[in-house]
Amino acid sequence: MIGFVGLGNMGGRIARRLTAAGHSVLGHDPAPGAAEKAGATPAATVAEVGRDAELILLSLPDSKVVESVVLGDDGLLAHARKGQVIVDLSTAAPGSTRRLAGLLAAEGARLIDAGVSGGAAAAERGTLTIMAGGEREEIERITPILETFAQKIFHMGGPGTGHSAKLLNNFLNAVSLAATSEVMIAGRKAGLDPHTLLDVLNSSSGANWATANRFPSIVEGDYLEGGLTSTLMTKDIVLYVDHLRALGVPSLNAAGPLASFGLAANLGYADQISNRVVDALGDVAGGVRVHDHQED
Repeated sequence: MIGFVGLGNMGGRIARRLTAAGHSVLGHDPAPGAAEKAGATPAATVAEVGRDAELILLSLPDSKVVESVVLGDDGLLAHARKGQVIVDLSTAAPGSTRRLAGLLAAEGARLIDAGVSGGAAAAERGTLTIMAGGEREEIERITPILETFAQKIFHMGGPGTGHSAKLLNNFLNAVSLAATSEVMIAGRKAGLDPHTLLDVLNSSSGANWATANRFPSIVEGDYLEGGLTSTLMTKDIVLYVDHLRALGVPSLNAAGPLASFGLAANLGYADQISNRVVDALGDVAGGVRVHDHQED
């Protein structure tokens, strides 16, 4: 039996991959019906998952929630035991992750921090990339389970290193998406055809993940709904800045994406996919859109 806590946008898709592969999943989520929708057996409490599962996956919004699940009254730490493995798929603060790993290790359990990249579409297809921190032997032991929903698995080092790599990756994702959105809006106002401009960018030194994988759909009016929201993107950038502060590394490039996604959140796009940042920038540029499709 595999335990799963957090069956939302990403967790629900990952759990469905597991159940489709024939694994029994005991799932807990505060949203009614989330476990059933993922094909999992519903667990009324976190404690039930902790008691009944030897392998537990977490997919939660941030470290605050992860800590409440692990350290809360009758949480996972209270039921931790030798041989139990907890895999945290969340985007979380590495310092918090290291602390939780130490507390669980004292009870004989192991925490693997496994940041994931690829978004909802990759979770659906089972092609996520995992950045894992923890003991290599434990990661190798659970690799067949991880391969149910991940195509690439990288061992980054000890506890916290998986979540560190995830924050670094997410920051570059934020930079490329915010900067490309700004460029596409500017191109539209300059009278450039968005399709042609995008072809130029993807054939030139400005090419990036957003130009190659996001904007070919956005210029057709498809925002690839279902992925990371503007609120969550803002949260990830703040986590990145906090991480760099703890490392003693200057963070000179965070202001742009932080302002961009903060703008999107405050203009009504908070709970929509972060790709809508291009519309937020377009709003303040006079109602510009990079496509000609009628808005919903």
